[in-house]
Amino acid sequence: MANPASYRPKTGEIPTNPGVYRFRDPHGRVIYVGKAKSLRSRLNSYFANPAGLLPKTYAMVHAASSVEWTVVGSELESLQLEYTWIKEFKPRFNVVFRDDKTYPYLAVTMSEKYPRVQVMRGDKRKGTRYFGPYTAGAIRETMDTLLRVFPVRSCSAGVFKRAQASGRPCLLGYIDKCSAPCVGRISPEDHQALADDFCAFMGGEAKRFITKLEKQMGDAVAKLDYEHAARLRDDITALRKVFERNAVVLAEDTDADVFALHEDELEAAVQVFHVRGGRIRGQRGWVVEKVEDFTTPDLVEHLLQQVYGEDGDTHGRLPREVLVPVEPSNTEDLAKWLGGIRGAKVDIRVPQRGDKAALMSTVRENAEHALRLHKTRRAGDITVRSQALQELQEALDLPVPLLRIECFDVSHVQGTNVVASMVVVEDGLPKKSDYRKFSITGAAAADDTAAMHDVLTRRFRHYLQDKSAQVDESVLEPGGPDTAPGDAALDTTTPAPKAKFAYPPNLVVVDGGQPQVNAAARALQDLGIDDVYVVGLAKRLEEVWLPDSDFPVVLPRTSQGLYLLQRIRDEAHRFAITFHRQKRGKAMTVSALDAVPGLGASKRKALLAHFGSVKGVKAATVEELAEAKGIGPALAGAIVNHFAADGAEPATVPAINMATGEIIES
Repeated sequence: MANPASYRPKTGEIPTNPGVYRFRDPHGRVIYVGKAKSLRSRLNSYFANPAGLLPKTYAMVHAASSVEWTVVGSELESLQLEYTWIKEFKPRFNVVFRDDKTYPYLAVTMSEKYPRVQVMRGDKRKGTRYFGPYTAGAIRETMDTLLRVFPVRSCSAGVFKRAQASGRPCLLGYIDKCSAPCVGRISPEDHQALADDFCAFMGGEAKRFITKLEKQMGDAVAKLDYEHAARLRDDITALRKVFERNAVVLAEDTDADVFALHEDELEAAVQVFHVRGGRIRGQRGWVVEKVEDFTTPDLVEHLLQQVYGEDGDTHGRLPREVLVPVEPSNTEDLAKWLGGIRGAKVDIRVPQRGDKAALMSTVRENAEHALRLHKTRRAGDITVRSQALQELQEALDLPVPLLRIECFDVSHVQGTNVVASMVVVEDGLPKKSDYRKFSITGAAAADDTAAMHDVLTRRFRHYLQDKSAQVDESVLEPGGPDTAPGDAALDTTTPAPKAKFAYPPNLVVVDGGQPQVNAAARALQDLGIDDVYVVGLAKRLEEVWLPDSDFPVVLPRTSQGLYLLQRIRDEAHRFAITFHRQKRGKAMTVSALDAVPGLGASKRKALLAHFGSVKGVKAATVEELAEAKGIGPALAGAIVNHFAADGAEPATVPAINMATGEIIES
């Protein structure tokens, strides 16, 4: 019996999206399939306190040896994918829906004289329109909601005949949830048209019906019939929820393999969903190492060759369609090759819109999660981290172990709002408490090399200042050689303020090539620092540059040291671009009133509310400004003089009696 702690995923690795999860036993068999609104919350509940689980759940988590999940777009999608996989894998710990029952469908018997809306299970019947599947509770709520707008008959044949014989409708007819064709309130033709509208709404034409309800709601509000308007509002909300788009269940004749990938410079995560008969019958995923000169179309071509060349009969049979994120390099030849394997035509195409494009988006999201999980687990492995640091030290021929690495990146848009970031990694793990942000102005913002020189100079100037301050304090230690008899003892109970930059890195990494590296090295040289090493990582080919070197150091594509440098560089870029966007957003909302001394945010709002615009504030006199809420005569004079400094003559500010606040006439 396995210990759940041995395969428990880390909380941060589990997405918070809706999805479906699968527990597998040591032989790889699926033993339980479940769905969740939030995968992280649901999966954590299995591992938080196994002793408190129900006996069946306790046995399941101890029989399993691994857990995996698939992200979907909504709860409805997770419901349908859960059903598909329970029928596919027949997990022994799933009890619900393992028998011949299926999820219920909303069915309309269009072949009858008076069509009937009802809940159906089992095999589909000819002449009946089906919509779903739904959960048992959700389908009843859906029927109840739709019958308010489309009062189609929903009673059984026996109830219908009794109502015809008695001439009185059933309860649904009295509460307006049935148009009562049994007693002739509606003709067979009109009732058939009502059933057609019901099917049209469920089939995708929701907009015109919802628009009609919205117009009725507006008319009810105009007539002050708020109670009826509130009912229509609730109906509109419910109908929109009923019509939630679904990307997991496609048309029944859909047979396709849907590929998606998410890549960086070194690796790519690939996911494929196998759709057979409109249902997702399986899912596979890989993380592959990229060859240096491989483009995305080349990667897709290589992927299809490997998947279908080795497997041949993928997940039962090769499908009619292969949906890919981008067209491979030689689509026609690949299609002919796959057609020869299948014995019939195979289409390779990129979905642009509709349900297949929505499903492609879901598959792509799973690929993103897969690559993120792969990187997180690799970074969290202490053996891999140690190997990466050792490989990097040997490749750069450094004499010291890389206990602390700092990476710098500059971010701007065409030379505006120039900022830089500093991220820190200690023992191969990020130390976010030591991250720093820099704003760059003046001549330092001229280009990337000047900005890099400025940032390194500022960072290590702080380091030298902190180091000097520590040396000065060390001479005053009690009992030291410079302590004279009778001197006051040093306070050892109050902790000294923590130095911000006292701990220098062993290695500085800059985002860029030889120019940025030389600028960083020059900054350290100008400060007299010779025990900190500098390298640069050029993004185009992932080359490592050293100062004053004509040729880069090329690390193997599978090097853990290169993976480490890439993660540090990407983190520095993320941190820099986030700060740049914040600064750019603030710059776009700057007002001419911001520079007025003594004018805070609330008083700026009061001025704008009083005068309507900055132009009105500029044109106002001292007396007119003083009429605004919170603006005194002194502040009014400061505002006038501030704008007068732009070119107009300074206003004459009257003398003020500070005791009473009154203006003294001159």
